[in-house]
Amino acid sequence: MAGLRCRKVDTSGDGKEENEPTQTDDVKGEEEEELKDDDDDEKKPEDSTKAVSTVRKPKTSANVKGEEEEELKDDDDEKKTEASTKPVLTVRKRKTSAMSVFQRVLRNIFGCLAAVACGMLYAIYLSAFHERKFWFSTRQELEREITFQGGSGVYYYYYKHMLAATSFEKGFYELMTDDGTLAGQTINAVERLSLYPEMITSYLFRLVGSQDSMEPILFYVALLFALQAVYATALFVCSWVMSGTWVAGVLAVAWYVISRTDVTRVDQAVPLREHWALPFYSCQVAALTGFLCHNIRSTAEMWCYLTMSATTFSFLLLWEHSHYVLFVQAVSLFLLDSFDLVPPRKMSDIHKVYISSLLLAYLFRFHNTSLLASPLLSLLIGSVLVRYLQQKMKKGPLLARVMKLFLHFHLVFSTGITFNYLIKKVLPGSDGEFILKFLEVKFGLNTTTDFVTNLLLCQESLQFPGQELFLRLTQASVLPFYLLVLTVCLLSTVETIYRRLSGQTMRSNLKLEDMRVGERPEVVYHVFHTVLFGGLTMLFDGMKYVWTPYVCMFTAFGVCSPGLWMTVFRWLKVKSIHPVVLSLILSTAVPTIIGFSLWREYCPRVLAELSDLPEFYDPDTAEMIRWIRTQVPAAAVFAGSPQLLGAVKLGSGSAVTSLPLHSDMDLLRRSEDTYQVYAMRSAEDVYKILTSHKTNYVIVEESICNELSSNKGCRIKDLLDVANGHVIYDKGETYAFSKHRRFCQEIKMNNSPYTNYFTRVFRNRSYHVYKVNTVISFQS
Repeated sequence: MAGLRCRKVDTSGDGKEENEPTQTDDVKGEEEEELKDDDDDEKKPEDSTKAVSTVRKPKTSANVKGEEEEELKDDDDEKKTEASTKPVLTVRKRKTSAMSVFQRVLRNIFGCLAAVACGMLYAIYLSAFHERKFWFSTRQELEREITFQGGSGVYYYYYKHMLAATSFEKGFYELMTDDGTLAGQTINAVERLSLYPEMITSYLFRLVGSQDSMEPILFYVALLFALQAVYATALFVCSWVMSGTWVAGVLAVAWYVISRTDVTRVDQAVPLREHWALPFYSCQVAALTGFLCHNIRSTAEMWCYLTMSATTFSFLLLWEHSHYVLFVQAVSLFLLDSFDLVPPRKMSDIHKVYISSLLLAYLFRFHNTSLLASPLLSLLIGSVLVRYLQQKMKKGPLLARVMKLFLHFHLVFSTGITFNYLIKKVLPGSDGEFILKFLEVKFGLNTTTDFVTNLLLCQESLQFPGQELFLRLTQASVLPFYLLVLTVCLLSTVETIYRRLSGQTMRSNLKLEDMRVGERPEVVYHVFHTVLFGGLTMLFDGMKYVWTPYVCMFTAFGVCSPGLWMTVFRWLKVKSIHPVVLSLILSTAVPTIIGFSLWREYCPRVLAELSDLPEFYDPDTAEMIRWIRTQVPAAAVFAGSPQLLGAVKLGSGSAVTSLPLHSDMDLLRRSEDTYQVYAMRSAEDVYKILTSHKTNYVIVEESICNELSSNKGCRIKDLLDVANGHVIYDKGETYAFSKHRRFCQEIKMNNSPYTNYFTRVFRNRSYHVYKVNTVISFQS
């Protein structure tokens, strides 16, 4: 009835007869018939209900039971249909969950294989590069040892000594009571030179029984290159964990290989302590990254915690400067905790790892006081105490929390500085005053004529970095993308800090469309980590070997992370294309384009490096060491530059007056004494200095005596002239003046009185070796 509509009658006279029925009459008739039918239908149910009611009145109990049975049957049928549909739904859910688990497992397997493959390829590349540069496998033993440059060969000497001992225990005891290295001193070489890598390597060499199948030096180098593979693999895993895709790991390793000159010195000086220690630090950073992640499973969190504990202790054990690196890391974590971006439980666990590792390293490094006086322990003590006192620091309105935060910073650093001051007053042998003096001169707050301070300031690793570093990183496309990723993450971190200080809670279960990259604790940690180490790199060029690898990793994470792109699109309020789709497209397309461009440009360069390397050979050093082996008594003591003495100690085993170790103040002062052969000093003065160190032979190097350098102030003879007061300043110009001429030049003339104190016994193009006379001849 309601669906019917009246139609307009056509009155235009279309030729129809008047007695012909029209549409309106038909409609009216149809409406009347429908009304009658509706009335009949309404009457029928009423009559039927009446009949039913009249029938139901005389019902018996048997009829009631029958109806109940029928209702029960209907319920059973409904339950059976529901039961039949439930298995279908559960099977579908199981299939989808099983498929997702299978895809995740398959993705993880491919990622792990890619990580291992990248690490192995990097180790193979380093080995091939090292072989082509030094022709290592075809050289004789002495020529191989000379390739350990920068005085690093002294570490390999102790590895040889451990293998030459009749047992591991005897070799360990001889290193602890070493009286054949420094003239007139008995030292604990394990503690003083951090020789745990050589001890462990020699034990492994004995354990695997490689004496007949592999030469000791090849085993030593191969093991260190294997650690570099672990380094690259850890960077891969770290970038993978942060971005969620193993493509980021591949890109991180690619940038790491391309930036070889700025990430490692392993091709120049293999046995350096940093090459043994930094792979463990990279594993520690990867484990810490996983530990900080939201929604990590308990088993994975425990695995990360154990890995972090083991690698932190190993890092402290293998490198004397490791506690400074961990101090910078601890500052990053301290900021993360102060801004309430990490759960307090996790921060407490990290403090336990630091403190337990420090105490264990203190014991294993023979009660080394530098660990107790380290800034790392001071920061930990201050942070733990102030956290206990300020338990309500993370509560209240915005202004109150900001005031509490400033108070927290003040209390932590005041407590740490006070603790460090007391420790240095109680414990002897602290070099804190020298470090402060060095920093004052470094930043132009003071000047000094001290030879050791100026010598360290002239070391390339402690100078400001040059433009070449940034040009190389820009050419490899690392630096531009790094600045982009860092800017986005830094702004998102500031936004998250403001939200936390305003009292908003951090969300852990975030979908991609709600993603803010600054709400992830592991990302915020790496932001603080890279900013702090980047700042140190701007001051000290040597810090680039710690900073640049994580620049490659952090940049690869950023360009491959959909969350970072989603954060940018949320700020830009992109509406033309769905932001989630666009972020997924860019996180795949951008690294693909970068990867192809790197492959096209740098793959030929890497192959060219492996095919067109110049041959490294030092015949003069080899000739001198062969002469020492055959013509000089085994108990003789040699004086010279520390770098050369490291090679002399390795090649001949003779005792020396100093060692190339810049972290030991006593060795630096001994080096200053032996460097006096290049100063304007009298023969008698130099003779007295050398005999005070029980020197039998002194080596004069032509490269130092006649050094021509654009940076005049950093030549050894210039530093000695300043320290000895032999410099005159006239109208802005600097002149060296003394009543004695330069010793290294005068002694080569074989004139008196130099011949009265010294006798030349060996000479080639690079070196002059003089015997220190025990009986002074005063013949003219």
